[in-house]
Amino acid sequence: MPGSPDHSPAARLRAGLQGLRGSDTGTAGALAGASLASNAIQLVFTVAVTRILGTDDYGALAALVSGFLVLFVAGQSLQAAAAREVALGRLGTGAELAATVRGWTRTTLLATVALAVFGVAVSAPLADLVGTPEHRWGAAALPATGALWLLVCVQRGVLQGLHALRPVGISIIWEAGVRLPVGLGLAAVAGVTGAFAASLVCFAAVAIGLARALEHRLGGERPPASSRPLPTLRGLVGNGWMAIVGLLLLAVLQNVDVIIARHQLGHDRAGSYAVAAVAAKSIVWVAVGVGLQLLPQATTRAAAGEDPRPVLFRALGVLVVVALPALLIFAAVPEPLLRTAFGPDTVDAAPALILLGLAMTLLAVAYLTVQFLIALGRIRFLGVLTVIIAAELTVLFGTDLGITAFAAVVAGVQGTAAAALLVLALLAAPSRARADR
Repeated sequence: MPGSPDHSPAARLRAGLQGLRGSDTGTAGALAGASLASNAIQLVFTVAVTRILGTDDYGALAALVSGFLVLFVAGQSLQAAAAREVALGRLGTGAELAATVRGWTRTTLLATVALAVFGVAVSAPLADLVGTPEHRWGAAALPATGALWLLVCVQRGVLQGLHALRPVGISIIWEAGVRLPVGLGLAAVAGVTGAFAASLVCFAAVAIGLARALEHRLGGERPPASSRPLPTLRGLVGNGWMAIVGLLLLAVLQNVDVIIARHQLGHDRAGSYAVAAVAAKSIVWVAVGVGLQLLPQATTRAAAGEDPRPVLFRALGVLVVVALPALLIFAAVPEPLLRTAFGPDTVDAAPALILLGLAMTLLAVAYLTVQFLIALGRIRFLGVLTVIIAAELTVLFGTDLGITAFAAVVAGVQGTAAAALLVLALLAAPSRARADR
């Protein structure tokens, strides 16, 4: 009948999908999808730029990127700190928060200009430090690139804290999408230096988009006159020390095995191991996306006296849904996968791929749990991670292992870390959660 509700299966499916899109689980899934899409675009970029530069020059580009990793972790840490401070209301709201963000933006842009000059001045020793003396102008771009990355991370963190996750997810895809044509174009013209300098263009484009998103949400009004000084970036770093240390320890846990493999497995087998690890780490990017929602939501719920643990459980559920198909592929066709994607020289690590996939899934669990504990203001996990990393270094450096056994140890370490962190999270009873601490 006209005007009567439609109870057909198709209508019920549409209603269910609309409800999912508007739910927290749907949002978490969308953020995971954004991270996966970004990772897929980045993989296309890696394959294409390798063909443009050749193996030797791609190695130089990888060295420059490795030099940027320290700044990358610092940016992620500031993002987590900004998200938590905004979610708790410590940075004000509306015009006051907008003024704070504008102040941070001015500071970061001035630092970018100053660091660009500094990078040019110290380009030669900086290039020697990262192992690319023949690409000094690429190394010169490192400091300014790091400053712009910090701006992007702070902007994303503020939007996270406001629960404005859509522009954050879009910016993740936009970042990779800009890098693909700009990076390949500059690589064709200027080689390694051009490929790395593309990050400057990329981060600038993302920062402009995020600034517009923040302006839309916060408005352009000036804050009322107040005797209280606006929060500074230095203050954000001081308040966010726990996030900085925690994410730095996670970065060590994520990457130290590849570094040790270079010493323990020999260059050929270490190369195969590194390629397999790169393939397996696609699962970690799911956690990075889901964590964008987890931290501010857990912070808000804990501050309101509600149980924040359902937020963690939902995030872990999304991770499992995405990780299981990847693990099945790693188990079923590891050799064809590595051969097709990375070439025949990498198949030595095929038996280890499922173990590395499991290890990275457990690392993703640890990542989400650390985000949760940061949201609650807990610090005991820092000691747990430090002990586990020390044990991993001792075992991997102290034994002579093949690729598969090496990967098995890494999986065991990641499993231990995930289990220990989950215990800490589960013991975080609502009555003891002090997110405002």
